[in-house]
Amino acid sequence: MPSSSSSSSSSSSSSSSSFPDKPAAQLVGSNGPVHAVTYSASPGTYILTGSADRTVRLYNPFPSTSSAHEIRRSSSVHQKQQQEQDTSSIPQGRLVQSYAAHGYEVLSIDVSSDNERFVSAGGDRAVFLWDVASATTIRRFGGGSPHGHASRINCVRWGGEHPSDGLIVSGGFDTTVRIWDARSGGGRPVQVLEGARDAVTCLVVRGAEILAGSVDGRVRCYDVRAGRCTTDVIAASGVTSLDVTRDGRAMLVGSLDSRVRLMDREGGACLRAYSDGGFRNEELRVQSLLGGRERYVLAGDEAPPGDTDGEGRIWVWDLLSGEVVKRVRVPWGPEGDGVARRKKVVGRDGKEKARRNAVSCMAWREGGWGDQFCAGGSSGVVTVFGAL
Repeated sequence: MPSSSSSSSSSSSSSSSSFPDKPAAQLVGSNGPVHAVTYSASPGTYILTGSADRTVRLYNPFPSTSSAHEIRRSSSVHQKQQQEQDTSSIPQGRLVQSYAAHGYEVLSIDVSSDNERFVSAGGDRAVFLWDVASATTIRRFGGGSPHGHASRINCVRWGGEHPSDGLIVSGGFDTTVRIWDARSGGGRPVQVLEGARDAVTCLVVRGAEILAGSVDGRVRCYDVRAGRCTTDVIAASGVTSLDVTRDGRAMLVGSLDSRVRLMDREGGACLRAYSDGGFRNEELRVQSLLGGRERYVLAGDEAPPGDTDGEGRIWVWDLLSGEVVKRVRVPWGPEGDGVARRKKVVGRDGKEKARRNAVSCMAWREGGWGDQFCAGGSSGVVTVFGAL
């Protein structure tokens, strides 16, 4: 019988060889860094991106098929074929639609369960509720209202215990979590959840539970039905990312100490910590998530100073062993379309410098149980990995 160490080594080797680490497509069109990516609801055929250029874009990552109209069949959804790039060997996905109403950068997106609507939020201090087919906003929550967020909104999620997605939950720089009624035109939130001592950076909604991560280093679980709040102290540094296992018993927490932790939700114990000497998350809101049917833990990377190769990195750990199984290379993007020009940035001293390709946002199809994932960041290009 092999020893436990050899079993672990064999398992990690198997995980490494089966992980989808080759780029399958690139999604171009953004004129600035991409801050948010998400898949459409099951079966997750489409990808939405939110960018610093104030635009939300809907893509079909498969480059050679027409739209399957999974997101509401309507003649008003126009497909726009991306221009072919002679210098790129990675296929480009199709831009289906652009959604432009934000006046500031888009930081978060979430799609309704029926794929007919989505919500977006960012620097506007407002939550935008969109109709997918018509590419128009149905409602806006907050903004200049005295009952809205006082500053930028970092995260937004659909909520409620029913498929109708009747509630919207938002978390902001003003330290509050606000719950909005998606069916109401009123400007007041249904409820305001307080308690965080610093900005709320990430949210997970599960039925009557709202989990909120904050820069104060804590994750708060609000049971809206019971009127109870449970707080887990994660780290002295800020919490940047949250994900929850399908059974709801554990949560994955990313933080600004360059660590990702798997926490037992019932007892509060740290079940496993994921890190590496080369992994860096000290300044930016870098996302981590569960993928591959909860076999893997993934995290983006800020990219170290002086790294001028233009490639970003995704770290992949084995969930059970905690060992690194892959360091996925994320290309900057194709030449042309302004993508290559964004490799350089002018510093405060007026001199041109190489921009780091920080990978800050990711999504895995079917909530981590599908066969594809995507990642975006400072290059403005979203790279898709896995089956198309």
